[in-house]
Amino acid sequence: MRLATLILPTLLIAGGGVAALAQTAPAVAPAASSPASDIVQGRRAAFRLSGATLGNLKAAAARGDDLTKVAGQARALAGWARAIPGMFPAGSNVAPSEALPNVWTDRAGFAAKAADYAAAADKLAELAKAGDTAGFTAQVDAVGKTCGACHAVYHVPPKA
Repeated sequence: MRLATLILPTLLIAGGGVAALAQTAPAVAPAASSPASDIVQGRRAAFRLSGATLGNLKAAAARGDDLTKVAGQARALAGWARAIPGMFPAGSNVAPSEALPNVWTDRAGFAAKAADYAAAADKLAELAKAGDTAGFTAQVDAVGKTCGACHAVYHVPPKA
């Protein structure tokens, strides 16, 4: 499956997330291209879009927006979560990857964390579709916690 097939729908659905990302993402000089480095660049971009989308959803709830209009963004997060394990094929732990080696040595655990993220995002989409502001607001936090749970185990810790 081509990388653009996974990322382009997220870009289109994220809407305002793209604008927010463009304002906060640092310019990245093109690296020497290889299939592995292309995968790393694609998944890094998709993770940034995921974070921007989640931030937009949280802001929509805080503003009191009509949540039925953002259900597609939550579904996009769930779709991305299901794609995450496939974005870490063998041999793709190359710079500038921030994945820890246990992504590849603990595939079952890694896939389980991605499945938790997908399930949380699916529930978020259901709450958005129902227009349940209180449930949606709580679930946005739950989705964020599933992201953090995976990063705590499989991602290089942020620099202090």
